[in-house]
Amino acid sequence: MKKSSSRRLTITAILTAFGILIPLIMPVKVVIGPASFTLASHVPLFLAIFISPFVTILVGLGTAFGFLLAGFPIVIVLRALSHLIFALLAAIVIKRYPNLLQKPIRCFIFALLVNLLHGLAEFVVVYLLTVTSTSSLAYVLSLLSLIGLGSLIHGMIDFYLALLIWRLLKDRLGLSLSLEK
Repeated sequence: MKKSSSRRLTITAILTAFGILIPLIMPVKVVIGPASFTLASHVPLFLAIFISPFVTILVGLGTAFGFLLAGFPIVIVLRALSHLIFALLAAIVIKRYPNLLQKPIRCFIFALLVNLLHGLAEFVVVYLLTVTSTSSLAYVLSLLSLIGLGSLIHGMIDFYLALLIWRLLKDRLGLSLSLEK
């Protein structure tokens, strides 16, 4: 096994372990119906996005498994699984345009678009699992604000936490935006 393959496997395992542990041990968890906000729960996934699409898939699956192990309701576990959609797309974009994170405005627009997709995917999951024939417009709007907007804000915070960690560690660990190079 090459040194770069070993490093990539090790980093993937560490990020997956954090993705599993955060929902299990994080003391700051807010659960409001089908919504939950666990501090830093997206950080391992965003770090994986900066590495490669394959690492992103593995860490995303691990994170969803962590929410399952932590005993969250299935709707929240499936919300975590929906992260594969936005995360994989983001990882592909980063792989293609690695300089995207260098300029603050481009980085912000990227983070905003990624987290809009994040909020939309979570909204769709919750809507499909909870809608009934008697669901009102008020219910849909409350889901959009709680799930959609809440995921957008939570995701933006975790994106910038991950970006800060990435910038602190990349030079120390000799990382680049693609470990496959």
